[in-house]
Amino acid sequence: MIPEHGHTPQAQPAHHISVTQKTFKPGDQIRVTLSGPSFKGFLLEARDAENLNGRLIGSFTLIDEEQSQILTCEDVQGSAVSHRNPSKKDEIEVYWNAPSNVPDHIQFLATVAKNYKTFWVKIPGPIISQPNSIPFTTPKTTMPPLPTLPPFSYLTKPFSASDCGNKKFCVRSPLNCDPEKEHACVFLSFTRDDQSVMVEMSGPSEGYLSFALSHDRWMGDDDAYICVRDNQTVHILASRLTGRSHPLMDSEGPLEAMSWRLADGVLQCSFRRNISLPGFKNRFDLNASYYIFIADGASNDGRIYRHAQQPLITYEKYIVTDSPENIGGSHSLLLLKAHGALMFVAWMTTVSIGVLIARFFKPVWSKTFFFGEAVWFQVHRMLMITTSALTCVAFLLPFIYRGGWSRHAGYHPYLGCIVMTLAILQPLLAACRPSVYDPRRQLFNWTHWSMGTAARIIAVAAMFLGMDLPGLNLPEPRKTYAMIGFVVWHVGTEILLEIHAYRLTRKVEILDDTRIQILESFTAAEAEGHTFKKVVLTIYVCGNVTFLIILLSAINQL
Repeated sequence: MIPEHGHTPQAQPAHHISVTQKTFKPGDQIRVTLSGPSFKGFLLEARDAENLNGRLIGSFTLIDEEQSQILTCEDVQGSAVSHRNPSKKDEIEVYWNAPSNVPDHIQFLATVAKNYKTFWVKIPGPIISQPNSIPFTTPKTTMPPLPTLPPFSYLTKPFSASDCGNKKFCVRSPLNCDPEKEHACVFLSFTRDDQSVMVEMSGPSEGYLSFALSHDRWMGDDDAYICVRDNQTVHILASRLTGRSHPLMDSEGPLEAMSWRLADGVLQCSFRRNISLPGFKNRFDLNASYYIFIADGASNDGRIYRHAQQPLITYEKYIVTDSPENIGGSHSLLLLKAHGALMFVAWMTTVSIGVLIARFFKPVWSKTFFFGEAVWFQVHRMLMITTSALTCVAFLLPFIYRGGWSRHAGYHPYLGCIVMTLAILQPLLAACRPSVYDPRRQLFNWTHWSMGTAARIIAVAAMFLGMDLPGLNLPEPRKTYAMIGFVVWHVGTEILLEIHAYRLTRKVEILDDTRIQILESFTAAEAEGHTFKKVVLTIYVCGNVTFLIILLSAINQL
């Protein structure tokens, strides 16, 4: 009945358990009320008053299903009641059902949580007895002392990275950053001292900093250590990760010599632990090799919340007690980086240039041929095939990384599937293109344009969503400005070329109406238009590639 919150329970109960009757017989149903100052969570049980460490007795029936829920504990359905949601409540009422094989005396016990760090454990309730049973006598036992958190001290200055690679095994992000000079530096070090290790961790955080030792690159079954900010105090806790769920804190951990410091938005903490801890089931032996995770996130009243960004993960396994090293890591695995980079290249650059070539440069390169086809068409086809090929490769990478479909990526994978489908259909449709004079050619042109435009719009939406996913969370605000800049740059270029094409057409029409030097004037206007388009294309490509480089460099820095 002790919450694994990593905090010490309160000593004096503030809540009260009451019952409607003090005697019962098998089959009776008794109303039980838990009341007191406002609370968020609770756990209510009934046990043999003569053996409170024994099995749970009887079952419960709910009165208010919106506030409470039945639990199955010790393989007994309905043997306990807990909160259904963390909303504030002042009173909870349930029915307790007496079983047929019930002890003579029953006592109700409750654990109540006001918030994550303030809770009461095993609040004793009234004892109810069967008629004609021997009067219950409270055993004279000595209550064990409540667990207390180990003492701590205050750090007086930032950690030093001068011994990284010499005496300390260090993990830093960015690589080779200095925690003494750079507030944005995320720093983790291990210094071996005989049979123990001194751990130092610091980084910018308003909530918590944590690191974990893992056998693989996935969260779950990991040995984790968390420094949680609670107002102007820091709690240093050992915990274990069981997957994507909330970590399980150890109130009585194996940590010694704990220290912390809060200064300029930087959270620092340090502690010592033995290399081998055979008496602690979930603590790993530091003489083995592990991947190292570093994560940070928000906290409230000492309770931590899921990290918004993918943890920093080392590129390979390391033995932190072995020879000192100075290493880095990445917030995104290589497969996800490659996925993002290939999609950016395909749907920002190759497809955009290919569309402009087809839409505006037919007259420019219509009389120049390459391998039997007009140059504009060959360039357009090459760029579009490249787009489809890059999309196919990039599409497979997240599935290889996840081993299947991701349920935590929102709408991004659904939009990606649509884009992938259109990227395959477009070249297949182009392969079936009717001849110029075929009556179906107009239908083909509109279909081809519509599918291509839809694919580009959906791809841009997918890229905007993908940049915010934990696996490829590019830094703000650069990613947003770069994507918005690309969209404005491309749309602006298309509008400029459309206006230019319209004005050129009008100019030729006026010349045709006057019947004066039609051929010479048209040729001059055409040449002038071709030069203008080539200049615009050159400038556009330079700007497009600039936006692409900004996003690719952001991916490289993860």
